[in-house]
Amino acid sequence: MSPVIDDSHDPALASWVESANAEGSDFPPQNLPFAVFRRAGSDEAWRGGVAIGEQIVDLGAAAQAGLFEGLAGEALALASGPTLNPLMAAGRGHWRALRQALSHALRRGAADRARLEPLLLPQAAAEYTLPARIGDYTDFYTSVHHATNVGRLFRPDHPLLPNYKWVPIGYHGRSSSIVVSGTGVRRPRGQVMPPDAEQPVLAASRRLDFELELGLFVGPGNRLGEPVSVTEAEAHLFGVCLLDDWSARDLQAWEYQPLGPFLAKNFATTISPWVVTLEALAPFRVGAARRPAGDPAPLPYLDSPALAEVGAVDLRLAVELQTPAMRARGEGGAVISRTSWRHAYWTMAQLVAHHSVNGCNLQPGDLLGTGTLSGPTPGEAGALIELSVGGKRPVALPGGEARTFLEDGDCVVLRGWCEAPGWRRIGLGECRGTVLPAGR
Repeated sequence: MSPVIDDSHDPALASWVESANAEGSDFPPQNLPFAVFRRAGSDEAWRGGVAIGEQIVDLGAAAQAGLFEGLAGEALALASGPTLNPLMAAGRGHWRALRQALSHALRRGAADRARLEPLLLPQAAAEYTLPARIGDYTDFYTSVHHATNVGRLFRPDHPLLPNYKWVPIGYHGRSSSIVVSGTGVRRPRGQVMPPDAEQPVLAASRRLDFELELGLFVGPGNRLGEPVSVTEAEAHLFGVCLLDDWSARDLQAWEYQPLGPFLAKNFATTISPWVVTLEALAPFRVGAARRPAGDPAPLPYLDSPALAEVGAVDLRLAVELQTPAMRARGEGGAVISRTSWRHAYWTMAQLVAHHSVNGCNLQPGDLLGTGTLSGPTPGEAGALIELSVGGKRPVALPGGEARTFLEDGDCVVLRGWCEAPGWRRIGLGECRGTVLPAGR
């Protein structure tokens, strides 16, 4: 679990791709996240790419050119196809070899510049698809602040259920409706129970919400029946992306008992195209959130001394909301929430350990959602149901507008980044979705 810091993290490192050296860039040479892309508007084959500043290194073309040898060359070939599953399956040795090779090739003064520069494509000229073939998607509930805030709306006296502080709560989501950033999200229809009505009706959701989450991509899997220990769990995780688990709160309120969300969640989940590796996050590791006095200690299979040292990541998160009126005025989105992943009650290692403790076999490319990431203060809430206190307190926006839940044409943008004194800031890009009117 101990993060490895090497010369690829050196804050003084600069690239011959000058846009990567700009202050505030999401993609400096210390980051090197992965995506799957092609030239926008083309019928080219999808292939892996790595972000550097405003450019993409075409890994498919690099593999054809035989850019790297040895373990790095093997990893490059695995990343050159239409999904990153083969690279994810290969494990840390291949990931680190490719990261090191790319880091050296992209540095100022690198001998490989002449071979690599023709293989760059501006990000503005690219389009993206999902970074992996996602076989299974599990959504967790790792924020005790979110669980408490939402629970209080339904159970004021007992907001948290008795199991929350003992077990990482999760449920299996729908992988077929996971879409890449920029895809429109159609307002869902389903059964709702109107106030004071005697029977439900089929209707378009009127309480559509976003959920600020992170997605964790599984790397090497485990065999059926063989659990992954909490100390080995992070070796089974490739990287992190932004995730918006769109939620229809009125559908959810009617259907969630006794088995949990169904149509309220399975209509769309949006993820960012870029996957930031755990290696890139190494300088920003922090201890897991301290549990309040009186909270139970995790059961032994969920506990490790390393969790208290480096179990969490101080990854900052923000939500922007842009209404149609703001867009018409040429205005960007307004930031309505800021928080950090470090506040999560359960760590990524604990999620993997718990998911597999019964022998469940995880597979390369599987996606684990963190659940809504809310912090301890009202401004750190990761969903409108919290920010508006269940729709009772509208969220004020520029121009005199307000929202309790999302309206047609609203655009939600999630952003994430890490920064700390002595280290270069790195980012996750953006996760963007616009609400489309309900269909028939």
